[in-house]
Amino acid sequence: MRIVGVIDIGKTNAKVAAVDLDRFEEIAVRKTANGVVEGDPYPHFDVERLWAFVLDSLRALHADHPLQAISITTHGATAVVLDEAGGLALPVLDYEFGGPDTCAEAYGAVRPPFAETGSARLPMGLNVGAQLFWQQQTFPEAFAKVATILTYAQYWTFRLTGVRVNELTSLGCHTDLWNPNAGTFSTLVDSQGWRPLFAPVRKASAIVGALLPDLCAATCIPSGTPVYCGIHDSNASLLPHLLTRKAPFSVVSTGTWVVMLAVGGAKVALDEHRDTLINVNALGDPVPSARFMGGRAFSLLLGDGATSASFEDEEAVIAAGHMLLPSLPEGSGPYPSARACWTMDEKALTTGGKAAAVSFHLALMTATCLDLIGARGDIVVEGPFAANAAYLRMLQAATARPVLADSHNVTGTSLGAASLVDGRHVRTGVQAFAGPVPQSFVRYAENWRALTKRHVQQGNGDQQR
Repeated sequence: MRIVGVIDIGKTNAKVAAVDLDRFEEIAVRKTANGVVEGDPYPHFDVERLWAFVLDSLRALHADHPLQAISITTHGATAVVLDEAGGLALPVLDYEFGGPDTCAEAYGAVRPPFAETGSARLPMGLNVGAQLFWQQQTFPEAFAKVATILTYAQYWTFRLTGVRVNELTSLGCHTDLWNPNAGTFSTLVDSQGWRPLFAPVRKASAIVGALLPDLCAATCIPSGTPVYCGIHDSNASLLPHLLTRKAPFSVVSTGTWVVMLAVGGAKVALDEHRDTLINVNALGDPVPSARFMGGRAFSLLLGDGATSASFEDEEAVIAAGHMLLPSLPEGSGPYPSARACWTMDEKALTTGGKAAAVSFHLALMTATCLDLIGARGDIVVEGPFAANAAYLRMLQAATARPVLADSHNVTGTSLGAASLVDGRHVRTGVQAFAGPVPQSFVRYAENWRALTKRHVQQGNGDQQR
C-alpha cells in the first residue's frame, strides 16, 4: 500500500486527502465546510452533503493519484443510530446543541462515576451517553427502531463497506460509554439496555471490508480496495508520535478543540470538573488528556482570516501587560465557569498586538491543561497553532520544557489515519522551537497565572468580555 485516501471530518471543516506513505505526506487535498442543519427535529450534521463531497473527492483524487486503501478519522462526541435497513433512525445530533441538558438531572442519576469511565460530565451533547439518553427519552418511537449504534468514524466505514463496527478510540473519548481500565463497555450501556445495539468493537487498524461495488463504479476505485476501521481525530494526531517517540512526552493537537495527551506523564488525580479525561489510544492504552476550545476562541476573537503577530507585537504586549483571562467560550476547558475578560482596554491593542495577546492566552491555557494531566518531557504541537510563533514562545516560557512544532502538515489527523494502513514510514517532521524566549515572557506567564487564580476565586460574574 502506498497511496491512501483519508476521509478527515472535523467539526468545522471536512477534507479528503491522498497520502503518500513512502513520502509520508499529503499529496492532494479537497476541503469543504462542515455545516449544521438547524431544522427539525434538532440541529444535526448534514451527512448526505458530506457523503456527496466524499464520493466526489475520492473520484477526483483517484484520477490523479490512484488510491490503494481508504482510512477515516473524525471528531468525537458523536454517535449515529441506524435502523435495521441501515438508514438513520434519527438525525446525527450536533453535539453543541443544548437539548440533552434538559435531561441533565435524570441522566446524572444513571451515568457512571468519573472513576469508572475517566469521562467528565460535560454540557450539551459532549458526552455521547447523554445524547443517546436524551434521544431515547425525547423520541421513544424513533429510538425503538434503532438496530445499531455506531461511533462517528465507523459510520463512514459503514457507508463505504456496509459493515457495522465500533472502535476503541472513539468509544473512549469522553463518551461515558467505556471503561478504559477494564477495556469494556461501562455500566451505563447495560443499565440502559444499549449493549445489544452496539456493533462489534474493532481495532482502529483493522481492515473492516472492501469498498462496495457500486462505490467502486462511482469513484473508479478498483474493487477489493480495503477500508480500515478508522480513528478518533485526537488519537490520529497522537499515533505517529506513539510509533516514533519514547515516553515521556505530550502532544498538543490544535483545531476547533485544543486537545492535550500525556504519554508517560506523572501520576496525578484528574479533576473531572476541569475538562480532564482519559482517552484510549490506538494501541488500547488509557491516556490522561485535557481540552479546551482554543481554535473556536481564536476565531471568535480574531475572525477567520489569517492573523499573525510579529515579535515586536509580542514584546509590546508583554511590556504593556495586556492579558486575556479565562475563558472563552464558557462551559468547558480548565476554567469552565469563568467569564473571559481583558486586563486592559481591548481597543488599545493593534491588530498584531491583539493576535499576540490571544496567542499568549491560548498558550497559557494549554500550559494549565498540561499541568493538570501530569505532562512531562517534550511538548509536540501539531495543527494550525504549530505555525504560531507567539503561541509556541509563550508555551515554552510557561512550561520551561522543550516545545516542538510539527511542521510536517497543517493537521496531523490525516497522516495519523494513514498510519493505520502502514506505520513503517511514519515521520513526524517535528522541529524544536528555536526563537528567543526572554525572561519577560516567563514573568508574564507567572502574572497571568496569579491574575487568573484571583479572577476565578472572585467568581467574576460581573466581569465583561
